[in-house]
Order: sequence, then structure tokens, then C-alpha cells
Amino acid sequence: MRRIDLHLLGPLVALVGLFILGALLNPAFLAPANLSNVVGRSAFIGLIAIGMTFVITQGGLDLSVGSMAAFLAGITIMAMNALVPLTGVNWGTILIGMGVALGGGLLAGGVNGALITKARIEAFIVTLGTMGIFRSLMTWLADGGTLSLDSGLRALYRPVYFGGIGWVTWPIIIFALAAIIGEFVMRHTRFGRHVEAIGSNDRVARYSAIDVERVRLTTYVILGALVGLATILYVPRLGSASGSTGTLWELEAIAAVIIGGTALKGGTGRVWGTVVGVLILSLIDNILNLANLVSPYLNGAIQGVIIVLAVVLQREKRAAE
Repeated sequence: MRRIDLHLLGPLVALVGLFILGALLNPAFLAPANLSNVVGRSAFIGLIAIGMTFVITQGGLDLSVGSMAAFLAGITIMAMNALVPLTGVNWGTILIGMGVALGGGLLAGGVNGALITKARIEAFIVTLGTMGIFRSLMTWLADGGTLSLDSGLRALYRPVYFGGIGWVTWPIIIFALAAIIGEFVMRHTRFGRHVEAIGSNDRVARYSAIDVERVRLTTYVILGALVGLATILYVPRLGSASGSTGTLWELEAIAAVIIGGTALKGGTGRVWGTVVGVLILSLIDNILNLANLVSPYLNGAIQGVIIVLAVVLQREKRAAE
């Protein structure tokens, strides 16, 4: 008789339990508007966490994603504002801004990946450094304040975040599509198998004729692109960016990946688990806010505790094996 893997089903059980708890604590929890808001707001972290899944699975880490998102939001807003006198308030201007965010994400991810794979610097050190660089650049660009998008562009751009099909907004749809593609790539492509092989044992991967540096670099480029995509969806939400934008996004993304069952030391990646992890974190925040159980300022502390517990459970699983 096949034994049920609780480590595999645990995140799903927790997610179902949170739905039940939320419904019991506050009837408004299951309202379509509330659920749409929860999942829509989690789409930013969700997109980044999908990319982080590939990075962590190959044995890497990226601490710069929150600062990178802030910097990309800043240069996107500045680019669109600068284009308004030339191109006017229209979708052409917005599309160019989107290109800046996506291109900037690809470049930033490529820089991180190149420093790690070509310069042979530890991922922790590289991304810790670029985290400070991106955050400082954003603060400098905003002169310590806030960069705001042109009011006409903001009004035109708003449906990218607030619009959608019924109560299912575009961020939810894009998050879902990215998750499906990410899971397919991880489970059913040569690249996904190579990512897991490198995370399990990079020496064996080299002997198997896998281009380890190229695969590792590609994971960081993918993560950068997804940070850029998250930025495209984030900018129309508030229409502004500051030095505090994206604070703790890296913590939330890493927490979601670990909760979803991806091994922190690499070798095993679950994109679907990461999606569940993102939803778990978002639902915990929502339930705490609706029930007014603890201060929202303690959300970061709660996420930190969850990360520690998830790592402890992973170690117990390895010890049992």
C-alpha cells in the first residue's frame, strides 16, 4: 500500500485549513471581492517566487529581488513621464515603459547571474550587494521621496491591475499562466531536469555534459524577467515608487518557495508548491487583518517564523530518509 507523503500534501492541507479558519472567523473572508484582492495582491510575490523556485532549485539564492523591483518601478515611471511630451498619453508610451521594466529585469538578472557564474562569487554575497545597490539607486532617483506616474498615464494604465474578466483580475490571470508554464518547464523539459540535477550535485551534472554555468545564469535571467513582469503589474496599482517599495519581497518569495516544498539546498523544485506557499502567506495576512488578531506590523516576524519552521521540517524529512 502506497504511503501518503505528508511533506508533499502538507502545504495543500494547510491551505484548505486556512480557508476553513478564515470562513469561521469572518464571513466576509469568502466574498469574491476579498479573495480576488488577496490573490491579486499576491501575484507580485507569486511571479517573483516562481523565478526564485528555479534559482533555489539549482542551489542558488537571490536577496535582491525586492530592491530590484523598486528600482525597475522607478526607472519605468521615469521613462514614461519623460516620454509624455514626445509621444503623449497613450498605450504606446505605456508599452515602452513595460519594455523598460522587462528589459531592465532581464539585464539585472543577467548581471547577478554573470557575477555568480563568471566571476565565481557566492550568490549570497552578490545579491546582498546588488540589493543595496538597487535600493540606493531608487532612493537617489527619487531624491529620498517618491516618484509618481503622470496622472493621465496612471488613469490609462490602471486597468492592467484593476481590470480583468469578472472578478478575476489580470494579475491573477498572468500569475496563473506563469505558474502553469513554470511547472511545465520544471517537470517536462530538459532545462528543468538540468536545474534539479545541478542542485542535487553540480559535479555529477558536469560529468553528465550539462553546461552548469549556462543553466545557472539562465535561472537568474528568468527571475529577473519575472521581477520585471511583476513590476509591470505593480506600477498601475499605486502609480508611484519610492525607496521603500518592495521591502521584504525577497523574504516573502523565499518563504513561499520553502513552504511549497522546494529544498533550500537545491535539487528538488515544486512550482505548484510555490504557488500554494504564496497563497498560504497571503491568506495568513488576510485572516490576521480581518480578525484583527495581531498588528499588521508583525507580518514580517510571522513570515520569518514560518521560514524557520519550514526549514526544520525539511531537515526532519531528510533525517527520516
